[in-house]
Amino acid sequence: MAKKAAKANKRANGDGTIRKRKDGTWEARYTVGINPGTGRPVRKSLYAKTKPEVAEKLRAATSAVDNGSYFEPEKVTLKEWFETWFSDYMSDKKPLTVKQYRSMAETHIYPAIGAVKLSKVSAPMLTKLYNQLAIDGKTTTTKDRRTGKVTVTKEPSSPKTIKNVHGIISKALDDAVDQGLIKENVAARAKVPRVEPKEIQPLTEAQQKAFFEAIKDHDYRWLYTTIIFTGLREAEAVGLTWDCIDFQKGTLKIYRQLQKRTKAEGGYQFAALKNDKTRVIKLSPYVLKIFTDLKAKQTDSECESIFVFCDSFGQHLSVDTVYGRFKTIAKSIGAPNARVHDLRHTYAVNSLQEGDDFKTVQSNLGHATASFTLDVYGHVSDRMKEESARRQEEYIARLGI
Repeated sequence: MAKKAAKANKRANGDGTIRKRKDGTWEARYTVGINPGTGRPVRKSLYAKTKPEVAEKLRAATSAVDNGSYFEPEKVTLKEWFETWFSDYMSDKKPLTVKQYRSMAETHIYPAIGAVKLSKVSAPMLTKLYNQLAIDGKTTTTKDRRTGKVTVTKEPSSPKTIKNVHGIISKALDDAVDQGLIKENVAARAKVPRVEPKEIQPLTEAQQKAFFEAIKDHDYRWLYTTIIFTGLREAEAVGLTWDCIDFQKGTLKIYRQLQKRTKAEGGYQFAALKNDKTRVIKLSPYVLKIFTDLKAKQTDSECESIFVFCDSFGQHLSVDTVYGRFKTIAKSIGAPNARVHDLRHTYAVNSLQEGDDFKTVQSNLGHATASFTLDVYGHVSDRMKEESARRQEEYIARLGI
């Protein structure tokens, strides 16, 4: 009976064999070539908790051997695995996400541990990397316009950057484990600096009044106004097209964004939303009138565009220009550190202060969960505290006590 079971497990794929180990896990062995010194087959092992898992890994390994793409885990470096991971295991990710991951790897991971063998990467090694990034992980290069002298300075990387580096390493090692290249994801045992939530910086009521005064004759006033009254992300607003607006229902559908790519990648391209979830926002009459007037203006000028916000040629606006022009305005109203994204934060805070519940704000912002919205905007403003105390006093009065 045992012999029959052994035969059934043999040659599950090509030259591979599968067996159950004493500890309950499963092992697959396969041939990767011939030892030139002894003439004997060179065999490798893969491990998994279940038989179907190890069989899948075996199929992938023997297929790689057959098509010539196989590499030995003992010899491949972390950088080599990352390059394979980027090209073969990230097809389900957005191009911009892959680009950001690659940039993070080239900037922070390759210089420090890229040459280390994948099988030799350890938790202490990763902890040391994170600690080093916390000391001098950010490099800034400045050039003196007058003398031409270039100065390079090193500063601590932010806890968020370090957390992102850790996340990328962890994802790559997870897939390496799945493919049987390593036995465990050592990143799970590495120590990562704690990330303190960064306090948001919405415009104050006084700054908002100054902002609207500053943009009353500005070319981009309706774009900025739309963001502050709908909470759209910058890429969503720049990529807003007329098919998104239902003038009869007074709603705005957000289902894509316009992302900037390199010329080699084709320039600006429409892309899926951050969480791939379409959302519909009910517009205030004021914002709906903005869109109505813009549509009429485009029609009258005989330069109709698919874009709600466009230049005189009907082309979409430049994200860089939108940001740069905003910074000039922000500086003029005494908020030099404000970003276009802070208009979105301003929308959220205004909504909550005026009585919208977190679930509604979450839906309008396009956050995946209400708990995330609560984490970002859960700090209660003085105005909200005052309103809460007022409502409680009214309730006490109704009780007659």
